[in-house]
Amino acid sequence: MGILDFLSGQFIDVIEWTDDTRDTMVWRFEREGHEIKYGAKLTVREGQAAVFVHEGQLADVFTPGLYMLETNNMPIMTSLQHWDHGFKSPFKSEIYFVSTNRFTDLKWGTKNPIMLRDPEFGPTRIRAFGTYTVKVGDPALFMREIVGTDGEFTMDEISSQIRNIIVQDFSKAIAQSGIPVLDMAANTGEVGKLIAQAIDPTIAQYGLTIPELYIENISLPPAVEKALDDRTSRGITGNLDDYMKYKAADAMGAGGGMAEGVGMGMGAAMGMQMGNQMGAAMAPAQAGMAPPPPPVEHVWHIAENGQTKGPFSKADLGRMASSGELKRGTHVWTPGQDGWKTAEDVDELAQLFTVMPPPPPPAG
Repeated sequence: MGILDFLSGQFIDVIEWTDDTRDTMVWRFEREGHEIKYGAKLTVREGQAAVFVHEGQLADVFTPGLYMLETNNMPIMTSLQHWDHGFKSPFKSEIYFVSTNRFTDLKWGTKNPIMLRDPEFGPTRIRAFGTYTVKVGDPALFMREIVGTDGEFTMDEISSQIRNIIVQDFSKAIAQSGIPVLDMAANTGEVGKLIAQAIDPTIAQYGLTIPELYIENISLPPAVEKALDDRTSRGITGNLDDYMKYKAADAMGAGGGMAEGVGMGMGAAMGMQMGNQMGAAMAPAQAGMAPPPPPVEHVWHIAENGQTKGPFSKADLGRMASSGELKRGTHVWTPGQDGWKTAEDVDELAQLFTVMPPPPPPAG
C-alpha cells in the first residue's frame, strides 16, 4: 500500500445510513476515529434526517437529498469552527441519522379505571385501550430532549413514556369533554381525534407528533353494563306491559312458582273468554236482535313477599278485603294491565275498600 492510499483511507468520502430495522429511531454514524473529509458526500434518504453535533453542540440539520460537505452547505458548522472560504482541511463531527418515518401499530391502554362524571349514569369509571402511530417532527429537538448521545436509539426506549403521556392526557380530555359514555362507545373515531389533539402540545415538546390515535374499546364497570343491558331489553319489548310479559316468560324458563301462577292466570282468562264466545255462537237464535255476550270477568294475581298468588276472581278479592288479607297497598295484576299496581289504584278494586257491609241483625 502506498502512502497516498494510506492517507486516503484516513478520511471518509461517503456518509449514509441504510436502515434495515423497523424500530431504530436514531443511529450514529460510526467513524472509528476517521476524520470527515471536507467535500465528502452526504446522502440523506427519504424518511431520514441527518443531524451534525460538533463538540457537544447541535449544528446543521440535513433533510433528504445529496450534499457536498462544504462551507456553503454547513452554515452553523462554519460559524462554530470559524472557517473561512478557503478552508479545505478534514474535520471531526458526530453525525446522527434520525428516522422521520411513522412507527405504527404501537399499543396504549389504561392500567387503572378513569373516573368521570357522566351526564346519564352519574359518577362512573371507564377503561380504554387502542393503538397509535408516532413520528419525529423536529429531529434537532428530539435529539436535544430525548436521545442525547445514545448511538442507537430504538422505539422501545420511549414507547412506555409516550404511553404514559397518552393515558394522562386521555384522562384529562375525557373527564373535561362532557361526552356521554354511550356516545364515546359509538364514536370512537371522533373521540380518538379529540384525544390526539389534546396530546399534541405535550408530545411536541419532545420533537414528536402522533399522526394517528385509535381507540379500539371503551369498557364500563360490570354494574353499569348490566344496567345498560336491562335498558336495551326494555327497549326491545316496546312498552312496560310487554316488558312484564317478557320478564314472566324469562322466569318461566328458569322455573318458579311466580311464573307458573302467571301462566295459569293467563290461561284461565283466555279459557273463560273463549268459553263465553263459543257459548254465544252456539245459543239458539231469538226474536229480534240477540243480546251481546256477557263481559269477561277479570282474574287477578297478588304479589306478596316476592311470590305470586292467584288467580282470584273479584268476588274472592272482596272476601279477602273483608278479612283483611287484601289491603289497599297490596300489589295486583290482571292480563292487559300495564304492570303491577296497588289495589286502591285500580278503579275496579278500589270500591272493595269503600263499600261497608250493612249493620248486623239484632240479637234474638
